[in-house]
Amino acid sequence: MAESIVLPIEKRDGRGTRLARKLRAQGKVPGVVYGHKEETVSVAVATDALMSAVRHGARVVDLRTDSGLQKAQIAELQWDHLGMELLHVDFRRVAADERIHVTVPVELKGIAPGVTGGGILDQPIHTLSIECAADSVPESIRVNINELQLGAAIHVRELHLPPGVKALADPDAIVVHVTAPQAVPETAAAPGAEQAEPEVIGRKVAAEEEEEK
Repeated sequence: MAESIVLPIEKRDGRGTRLARKLRAQGKVPGVVYGHKEETVSVAVATDALMSAVRHGARVVDLRTDSGLQKAQIAELQWDHLGMELLHVDFRRVAADERIHVTVPVELKGIAPGVTGGGILDQPIHTLSIECAADSVPESIRVNINELQLGAAIHVRELHLPPGVKALADPDAIVVHVTAPQAVPETAAAPGAEQAEPEVIGRKVAAEEEEEK
């Protein structure tokens, strides 16, 4: 389970592009907190703190308000067109034992014998959608490939998930497998084709001189 991250937030008044730009200039990201049939609240959170949580792969955080801590899921992040600057964040209120849907990275562990034997490791699934309790979101799903031979595969149904975690992907989907390298076909000469004899400059000149005699 990922360590809980606390994000201090403050309520903000007003909305609009101008106010949002002013907040970002102050090192804050505008956002909203909604859910659990409570009113939607406009908030602001420190950019550095939010970026740190995102870099650490946080899916659920504890929002610190004047009234205490409130657990929330990072429901949506809006970036600029370059994907560099955070423009807006949506937090969805959740209870600690509430089951939520999140996406976590798939992390391979070990060395596949099939690769050392000349095979190619292919990982079609790099992230996995799961269902779990809000206070038990794993940092990643680890997959041991120490016994993965050439031609073998590990499917979603074969993953060893943490207690209480359910995979939402197709059970038959391949997470990782070792395939044989494809042979590069040799370029064959066209049937009946003869290799052209290189022209020898000296031979051509001698032939012309013989004709002139």
